[in-house]
Amino acid sequence: PPGGPRGAPPQRRPDPVDRAATCPLLLRTFVKRGRHHSSSDFARGAAPTADEVPLHGWQDTSLYELKELLKGVHPAARERGLVFSFSQVYPDKRGALVLREVGSCLSLKRGNDDAKTLAELQFMAGDHLDIALLPDTS
Repeated sequence: PPGGPRGAPPQRRPDPVDRAATCPLLLRTFVKRGRHHSSSDFARGAAPTADEVPLHGWQDTSLYELKELLKGVHPAARERGLVFSFSQVYPDKRGALVLREVGSCLSLKRGNDDAKTLAELQFMAGDHLDIALLPDTS
């Protein structure tokens, strides 16, 4: 449907969060080299915990910032020539978890999706992020 599965996207960029006064969210991120996890990896309350990398952020955290945070704590993410492909994992109206690709960032160059924020993705507490580390073939 137009506007995505959770309604229409915001019409304007949300106001920035006062990061000094606002507690960050715990972001459960799952990182895999070469491809995304499948929706079955998240079925029935399970999660691929061996690939979990907890990060913290706010609703105004961008995909670029998430990429940089991940590079700081995950050795494979520091390699050159990577595409960081982001998928959001969230429950649909029936409660089944859905993976939806939401953007990508390049390891060494700026890209079109770098400025996308969690708020723009309609990220909610309880959602997860699945990040595939892919070779940059451009």
